[in-house]
Amino acid sequence: MYQLEKNFAGNDIDDIEDLISAEDVKPQERYQNKKSVTVRAKKRAQIKPETDVEEKPTPRPTIYESVIPGTQKVFVKTWGCAHNNSDSEYMAGQLAAYGYKLSGKDEADLWLLNSCTVKNPSEDTFRNEIETGMSNGKHVVVAGCVPQGAPKSDYLRGLSVIGVQQIDRVVEVVEETLKGHSVRLLQNKKVHGRRVAGAPLSLPKVRKNPLIEIISINTGCLNQCTYCKTKHARGDLASYPPEEIVDRARQSFAEGCCEIWLTSEDTGAYGRDIGSSLPELLWQLVEVIPEHCMLRVGMTNPPYILEHLEEVAKVLQHPRVYAFLHVPVQSGSDSVLGEMKREYCRKDFEHVVDFLRERVPGVTIATDIICGFPTETEADFEETMTLCSKYRFPSLFINQFFPRPGTPAAKMERIPANLVKKRTKRLTDLFYSYEPYAQRVGEIYTVLVTEISHDKLHYVGHNKSYEQVLLPMRDNLLGTRVHVRITSVSKFSMVGEILDDERDWTRCAQKQEEAPMESARMSRDKVIQRYVGIALVVGSVAFLLQLLIKLL
Repeated sequence: MYQLEKNFAGNDIDDIEDLISAEDVKPQERYQNKKSVTVRAKKRAQIKPETDVEEKPTPRPTIYESVIPGTQKVFVKTWGCAHNNSDSEYMAGQLAAYGYKLSGKDEADLWLLNSCTVKNPSEDTFRNEIETGMSNGKHVVVAGCVPQGAPKSDYLRGLSVIGVQQIDRVVEVVEETLKGHSVRLLQNKKVHGRRVAGAPLSLPKVRKNPLIEIISINTGCLNQCTYCKTKHARGDLASYPPEEIVDRARQSFAEGCCEIWLTSEDTGAYGRDIGSSLPELLWQLVEVIPEHCMLRVGMTNPPYILEHLEEVAKVLQHPRVYAFLHVPVQSGSDSVLGEMKREYCRKDFEHVVDFLRERVPGVTIATDIICGFPTETEADFEETMTLCSKYRFPSLFINQFFPRPGTPAAKMERIPANLVKKRTKRLTDLFYSYEPYAQRVGEIYTVLVTEISHDKLHYVGHNKSYEQVLLPMRDNLLGTRVHVRITSVSKFSMVGEILDDERDWTRCAQKQEEAPMESARMSRDKVIQRYVGIALVVGSVAFLLQLLIKLL
């Protein structure tokens, strides 16, 4: 395994939405909406008195004339959503398959940094990490939405860049960077002149969690949200063919995964560019999910799930699909939603929630809120408060508005920061005022155990509703389904005791069952290759003998 660090604490992987941006922002436009911002006078470098102590020079990265696979080490770090994490796993898989050792940052020769452009703080941390790597004499390769969306940024000058659709070329970029060259691959991937979703899904992977496979089913989106910059990087919707996704799912289960996560900037829009749809894909995937394994559907925006509600509800009822859906609303005010260009109204969102809660027993609906959008009034914010109070979402992601350069919302006059913080606190207080699991003590659930908690003190299982259950760290528990009784609860999770003896734990047996078949197939292939080789040798000798006889 390799070290794949996350920048966000508290959540495993964020689901995000795509952004739209008309064009790169010019310097004079960048501060147009910040009337209180002035240009800081550049400080002159102070002349330090000469001392006997010599300053240590900044170390320079080693330049390799030739690169032998396996002789250099690579550190991989990721910010952002499940899509980004999947991209990093693919890049790490290709590097490992080629012979590179995946390591921690200190011993690595090269840092591969995969960025997220959703919020200013993530980009700031990404920029700081670049500077840290370079100041420590490391080669640096950057990837992800930040360099794809704004490749001309000053702090990216001279760095090698892997575009979001070029992750299958990570090995050549790393090799050239180690040789001291700068490579930039930012173009879209096309097949027969038509843009496709990205690199093939069949590429090798080094998973952060070997039990969970993250499959990107499409890239880009159909929205034109005014606050969002990801679309500048991911572009318009491009979907993978259903058969390619299904094949990847089969491969993942055969390799021992117990859980599949479908991810994209908007899963609800899947297939609209290729004549397919999300329900069509989900029904095909359900057929290949082994017993005791599970599927989790990723984030979907309200406009593109509305017409599929009936079928999506049926899929979420399936015993091998989590009854969970992430549907970002962003605001409870129709006025703000209009300014955001979200393409739905409050009633549309409420219809989605009401329909799914009525049709899918125990369904968990997660949502997102942006506090302090430039046009948000007190009345608008009160509508958001009433929406969240009405539904008491167990998972509510609260974000302050960030003006991302190049987006239409960045040019709008901002609400005072103290007012944004006040609104954020009010909504946060509302969220913490209720306990979604308060009545669950004594309940019995079947959970699939696939993760380790953030504090490393518990294993984490999820019930059918994808609610988090913390369990003792028993040997051999990961990758099993067990029956548990809830003994205590908190705001974000429940604590359970295991009711089964270990001999009764149900293991995700796909890998174990198929291993003999796979081994037999490999043995058969080796035998065939051996006989083909012998036949070629015999044929070559016979040909040479005939030629020799003719010459004599």
